[in-house]
Amino acid sequence: MSWFEALVLAIVEGITEFLPVSSTGHMILAEGIMGMKSNDFIQAFIINIQFGAILSVVVLYWKRFFQTIKFYYKLFIAFLPAAVFGLLLSDYIDMLLESVYVVAVMLILGGVVLLFIDKWFNKVSENQEITYSKAFKIGFFQVIAMIPGVSRSAATIIGGMTQKLDRKTAAEFSFFLAVPTMLAASGYKLLMNHSAITMDNIDILIFGNVIAFIVAMIAIKSFISYLTKHGFKMFGWYRIIVGVTILLLYFLGVDLTIS
Repeated sequence: MSWFEALVLAIVEGITEFLPVSSTGHMILAEGIMGMKSNDFIQAFIINIQFGAILSVVVLYWKRFFQTIKFYYKLFIAFLPAAVFGLLLSDYIDMLLESVYVVAVMLILGGVVLLFIDKWFNKVSENQEITYSKAFKIGFFQVIAMIPGVSRSAATIIGGMTQKLDRKTAAEFSFFLAVPTMLAASGYKLLMNHSAITMDNIDILIFGNVIAFIVAMIAIKSFISYLTKHGFKMFGWYRIIVGVTILLLYFLGVDLTIS
């Protein structure tokens, strides 16, 4: 992997991880466009730079992480469904990850949903507190995001809006929930693939994490500001365009490899 490829992948990760656009779909496009051939280190790199993105949430919202213990209880309850189903369906999820077609189709379908989501769930509760019950229900929406191309962020934000949370509150809880979820998933995958990381490539890995961290911070701030004012329609159209692009490249025979 070159430094330029590391830079591009880290930027893509930082921008797309917390936006409702599917980081998996964008990684497919980035790797395909740059003509990258997947190997153990590239897979480890893509998994590892998620830690940089996770850290951006902790830094931006550090005061929230020093709230009462109830904050962590709610995150744990919301995390449970994905943890359970992730273990039960891990082989099936890995099989779906091999399908570029599935990713593209889910990008398009998710985009259609985002076009109408503001109309479907436009009733906002005056009480924006996230109860244990709401947290648990949002957690089940995160299970849907195990289908590649759905987008963890999109699924959990929609889950929050079904509980009558406003867009900002739903998005922020999605960010918080990403911390235990991504730590667990990425940590497990990295543990299984840790041998690919050596002293010869650790510098490029650190570089990728730093870039993902900086870009994710900018993306989160910009996303919250835009979402509060304008809603999801732009992201819906964008997902549809990306999904159609991936399908066209796929059927044209372009080698799109999922790491």
